[in-house]
Amino acid sequence: MRSFLLLIVVCLISLSGLFGQSYKVLFIGNSYTEVNNLPQMVADMAASNHDTISFQSYTPGGCTFQQHVSGAASYIQSGGWDYVVLQEQSQLPSFPIGQFMNESYPYAQQLCEMIRQYNPNAHIVFYMTWGRKNGDQQNAVYYPPLGTYEGMDSLLYARYMMMAQDNQAWVCPVGYVWHRIRDQYPSIELYAADESHPSLAGTYAAACSFYTVLFQKDPTQITYETSLDHTTTQIIRDAVRQNVFDSLARWFVVTDSMPDTDSTAVTSHTASNIQIQYNVSNGQLEIATDPVLPSQITLYSLQGQCLWQTKLSGQEAHVSLPVGLKSTGVYIVRYDDRNGSVTRKIFIPSL
Repeated sequence: MRSFLLLIVVCLISLSGLFGQSYKVLFIGNSYTEVNNLPQMVADMAASNHDTISFQSYTPGGCTFQQHVSGAASYIQSGGWDYVVLQEQSQLPSFPIGQFMNESYPYAQQLCEMIRQYNPNAHIVFYMTWGRKNGDQQNAVYYPPLGTYEGMDSLLYARYMMMAQDNQAWVCPVGYVWHRIRDQYPSIELYAADESHPSLAGTYAAACSFYTVLFQKDPTQITYETSLDHTTTQIIRDAVRQNVFDSLARWFVVTDSMPDTDSTAVTSHTASNIQIQYNVSNGQLEIATDPVLPSQITLYSLQGQCLWQTKLSGQEAHVSLPVGLKSTGVYIVRYDDRNGSVTRKIFIPSL
């Protein structure tokens, strides 16, 4: 009898792996999502590993978050989505900070609020895009950092991380993966002829990244290769494993089955409305709490290393970080007073 029961358990485990996971995904974006039918490629990759996504897409060419607030509303409000993917117009997040904060940031917030209103259990995933192959020469005249791929790409990285951090969302770091492939395997052409949109290999890298984030599974298990050669797809899958799957927490990907690294944690604290955020314009931490009490602020790396600590009298609303700590990255801030502690993740972008 025990041998029979053991056989049943083994069979059930095998079947659970065979049938995999299934999610409903809404892709909101523009031509970067539409070219080469990225959502369908993600679905094909999922199917190759016994997983399933059913999806809808809203991807008018050149569409911005501001336009999506009204244009994508009916898709969002239909409800029932497990994931909603948000992709901004390809240049806008890299524009000067004031323009970005006026023309993109508030609409990302509005979209996230709408998504949570109609899909309370959905995860929001920001689609981090990439710098143009040789920068945005047209706009570099007005904003020189856009004149190179590195300059444009670093700005896109910082702004997508900021939007995700501030809206408690996830990031699918496609642009980051592209950067690593460009550096290590320059023979793989990720761009279409216009040096902006993705080639088939570029979309494959994006799809692998999305499969990894949506399912939290090793992309090297994917067997779908579209019409690309095996060597190319293997290189891309390995790059996604190294830069996405091996560091999911870096991209704020947190699930019930993972360790508790949520961006908000409150321990025995009566003032659960404490706000702690990094102000890009002045390079300071901003702290808002009621009641105001003497407290201590500690900054940690994601690995738990204490980087800096200071005591506050209770009157400070802004705290300047040491210059040496203002390097791009994700950090953990802990606030302690006599009522308990509050922990937040913050992202410090390059200015």
